[in-house]
Amino acid sequence: MSFSTATTIEDFQENLRAVREKMDKAAERVGRDSSEVRLLPVSKTVPEERIRLAIAAGAHQLGENKVQEAKRKHANLIDEDVKWSIIGHLQTNKAKDVAAFASEFHALDSLRVAEALDRRLELVGRSLDVYVQVNTSGEESKYGLEPEVVPDMLNAFKGFESLNVKGLMTLAIFSDDKEAVRTCFQLLKRLRDEARDRDPDLIGPGELSMGMSGDYEIAIEEGANIVRVGQAIFGARSTTDAYYWPGGTTK
Repeated sequence: MSFSTATTIEDFQENLRAVREKMDKAAERVGRDSSEVRLLPVSKTVPEERIRLAIAAGAHQLGENKVQEAKRKHANLIDEDVKWSIIGHLQTNKAKDVAAFASEFHALDSLRVAEALDRRLELVGRSLDVYVQVNTSGEESKYGLEPEVVPDMLNAFKGFESLNVKGLMTLAIFSDDKEAVRTCFQLLKRLRDEARDRDPDLIGPGELSMGMSGDYEIAIEEGANIVRVGQAIFGARSTTDAYYWPGGTTK
């Protein structure tokens, strides 16, 4: 799948329109209201001058994987009407930064991270919406909780007053096998439904953050409430997704 690089406001407007049209059609195919699904444009690796164009085209909430990159962009684009979502793995020593500027965090996957975030949020008097990341593909190359520990971890996360659990997040297997991809999304939805049955308070609104440029239509068909779309909006990246995974340095 190839994606052309957006370099003008008009390019971004067209790409956003095209993605939203596909989102609407995917929702329609399964009888869903497309207003149930939020588009989160992902601006990782995109330079700030192009991000300004995307904001001008209507992208006012952006996702970033790496905290240092997001921190820099937040500071340099402080004059813009934009909120920042951290969607990648968080090291505890970066919790202070996330607590300072992020509007939401999509990759909560350990008690250590929860404790660090909660402590930092309390110091600045903020709360933070979070999504619990689950490894639904079973790949060692992916971060996230193993599915079987999700119930106990949701119970544990309930003890952190500054963290508002909004739902679950996953990355599907990177594959041309659509049914294998679909299975990952179905598992996340099942885990959400089981959590709701046990105790609705554990999962908040129970939103599902799942689906990226290559599979967001399948994700919507399987119940996604947030799709994290980067390349279909901004254009192809020079780094592969593996760069953002455990031990990833692949360019």
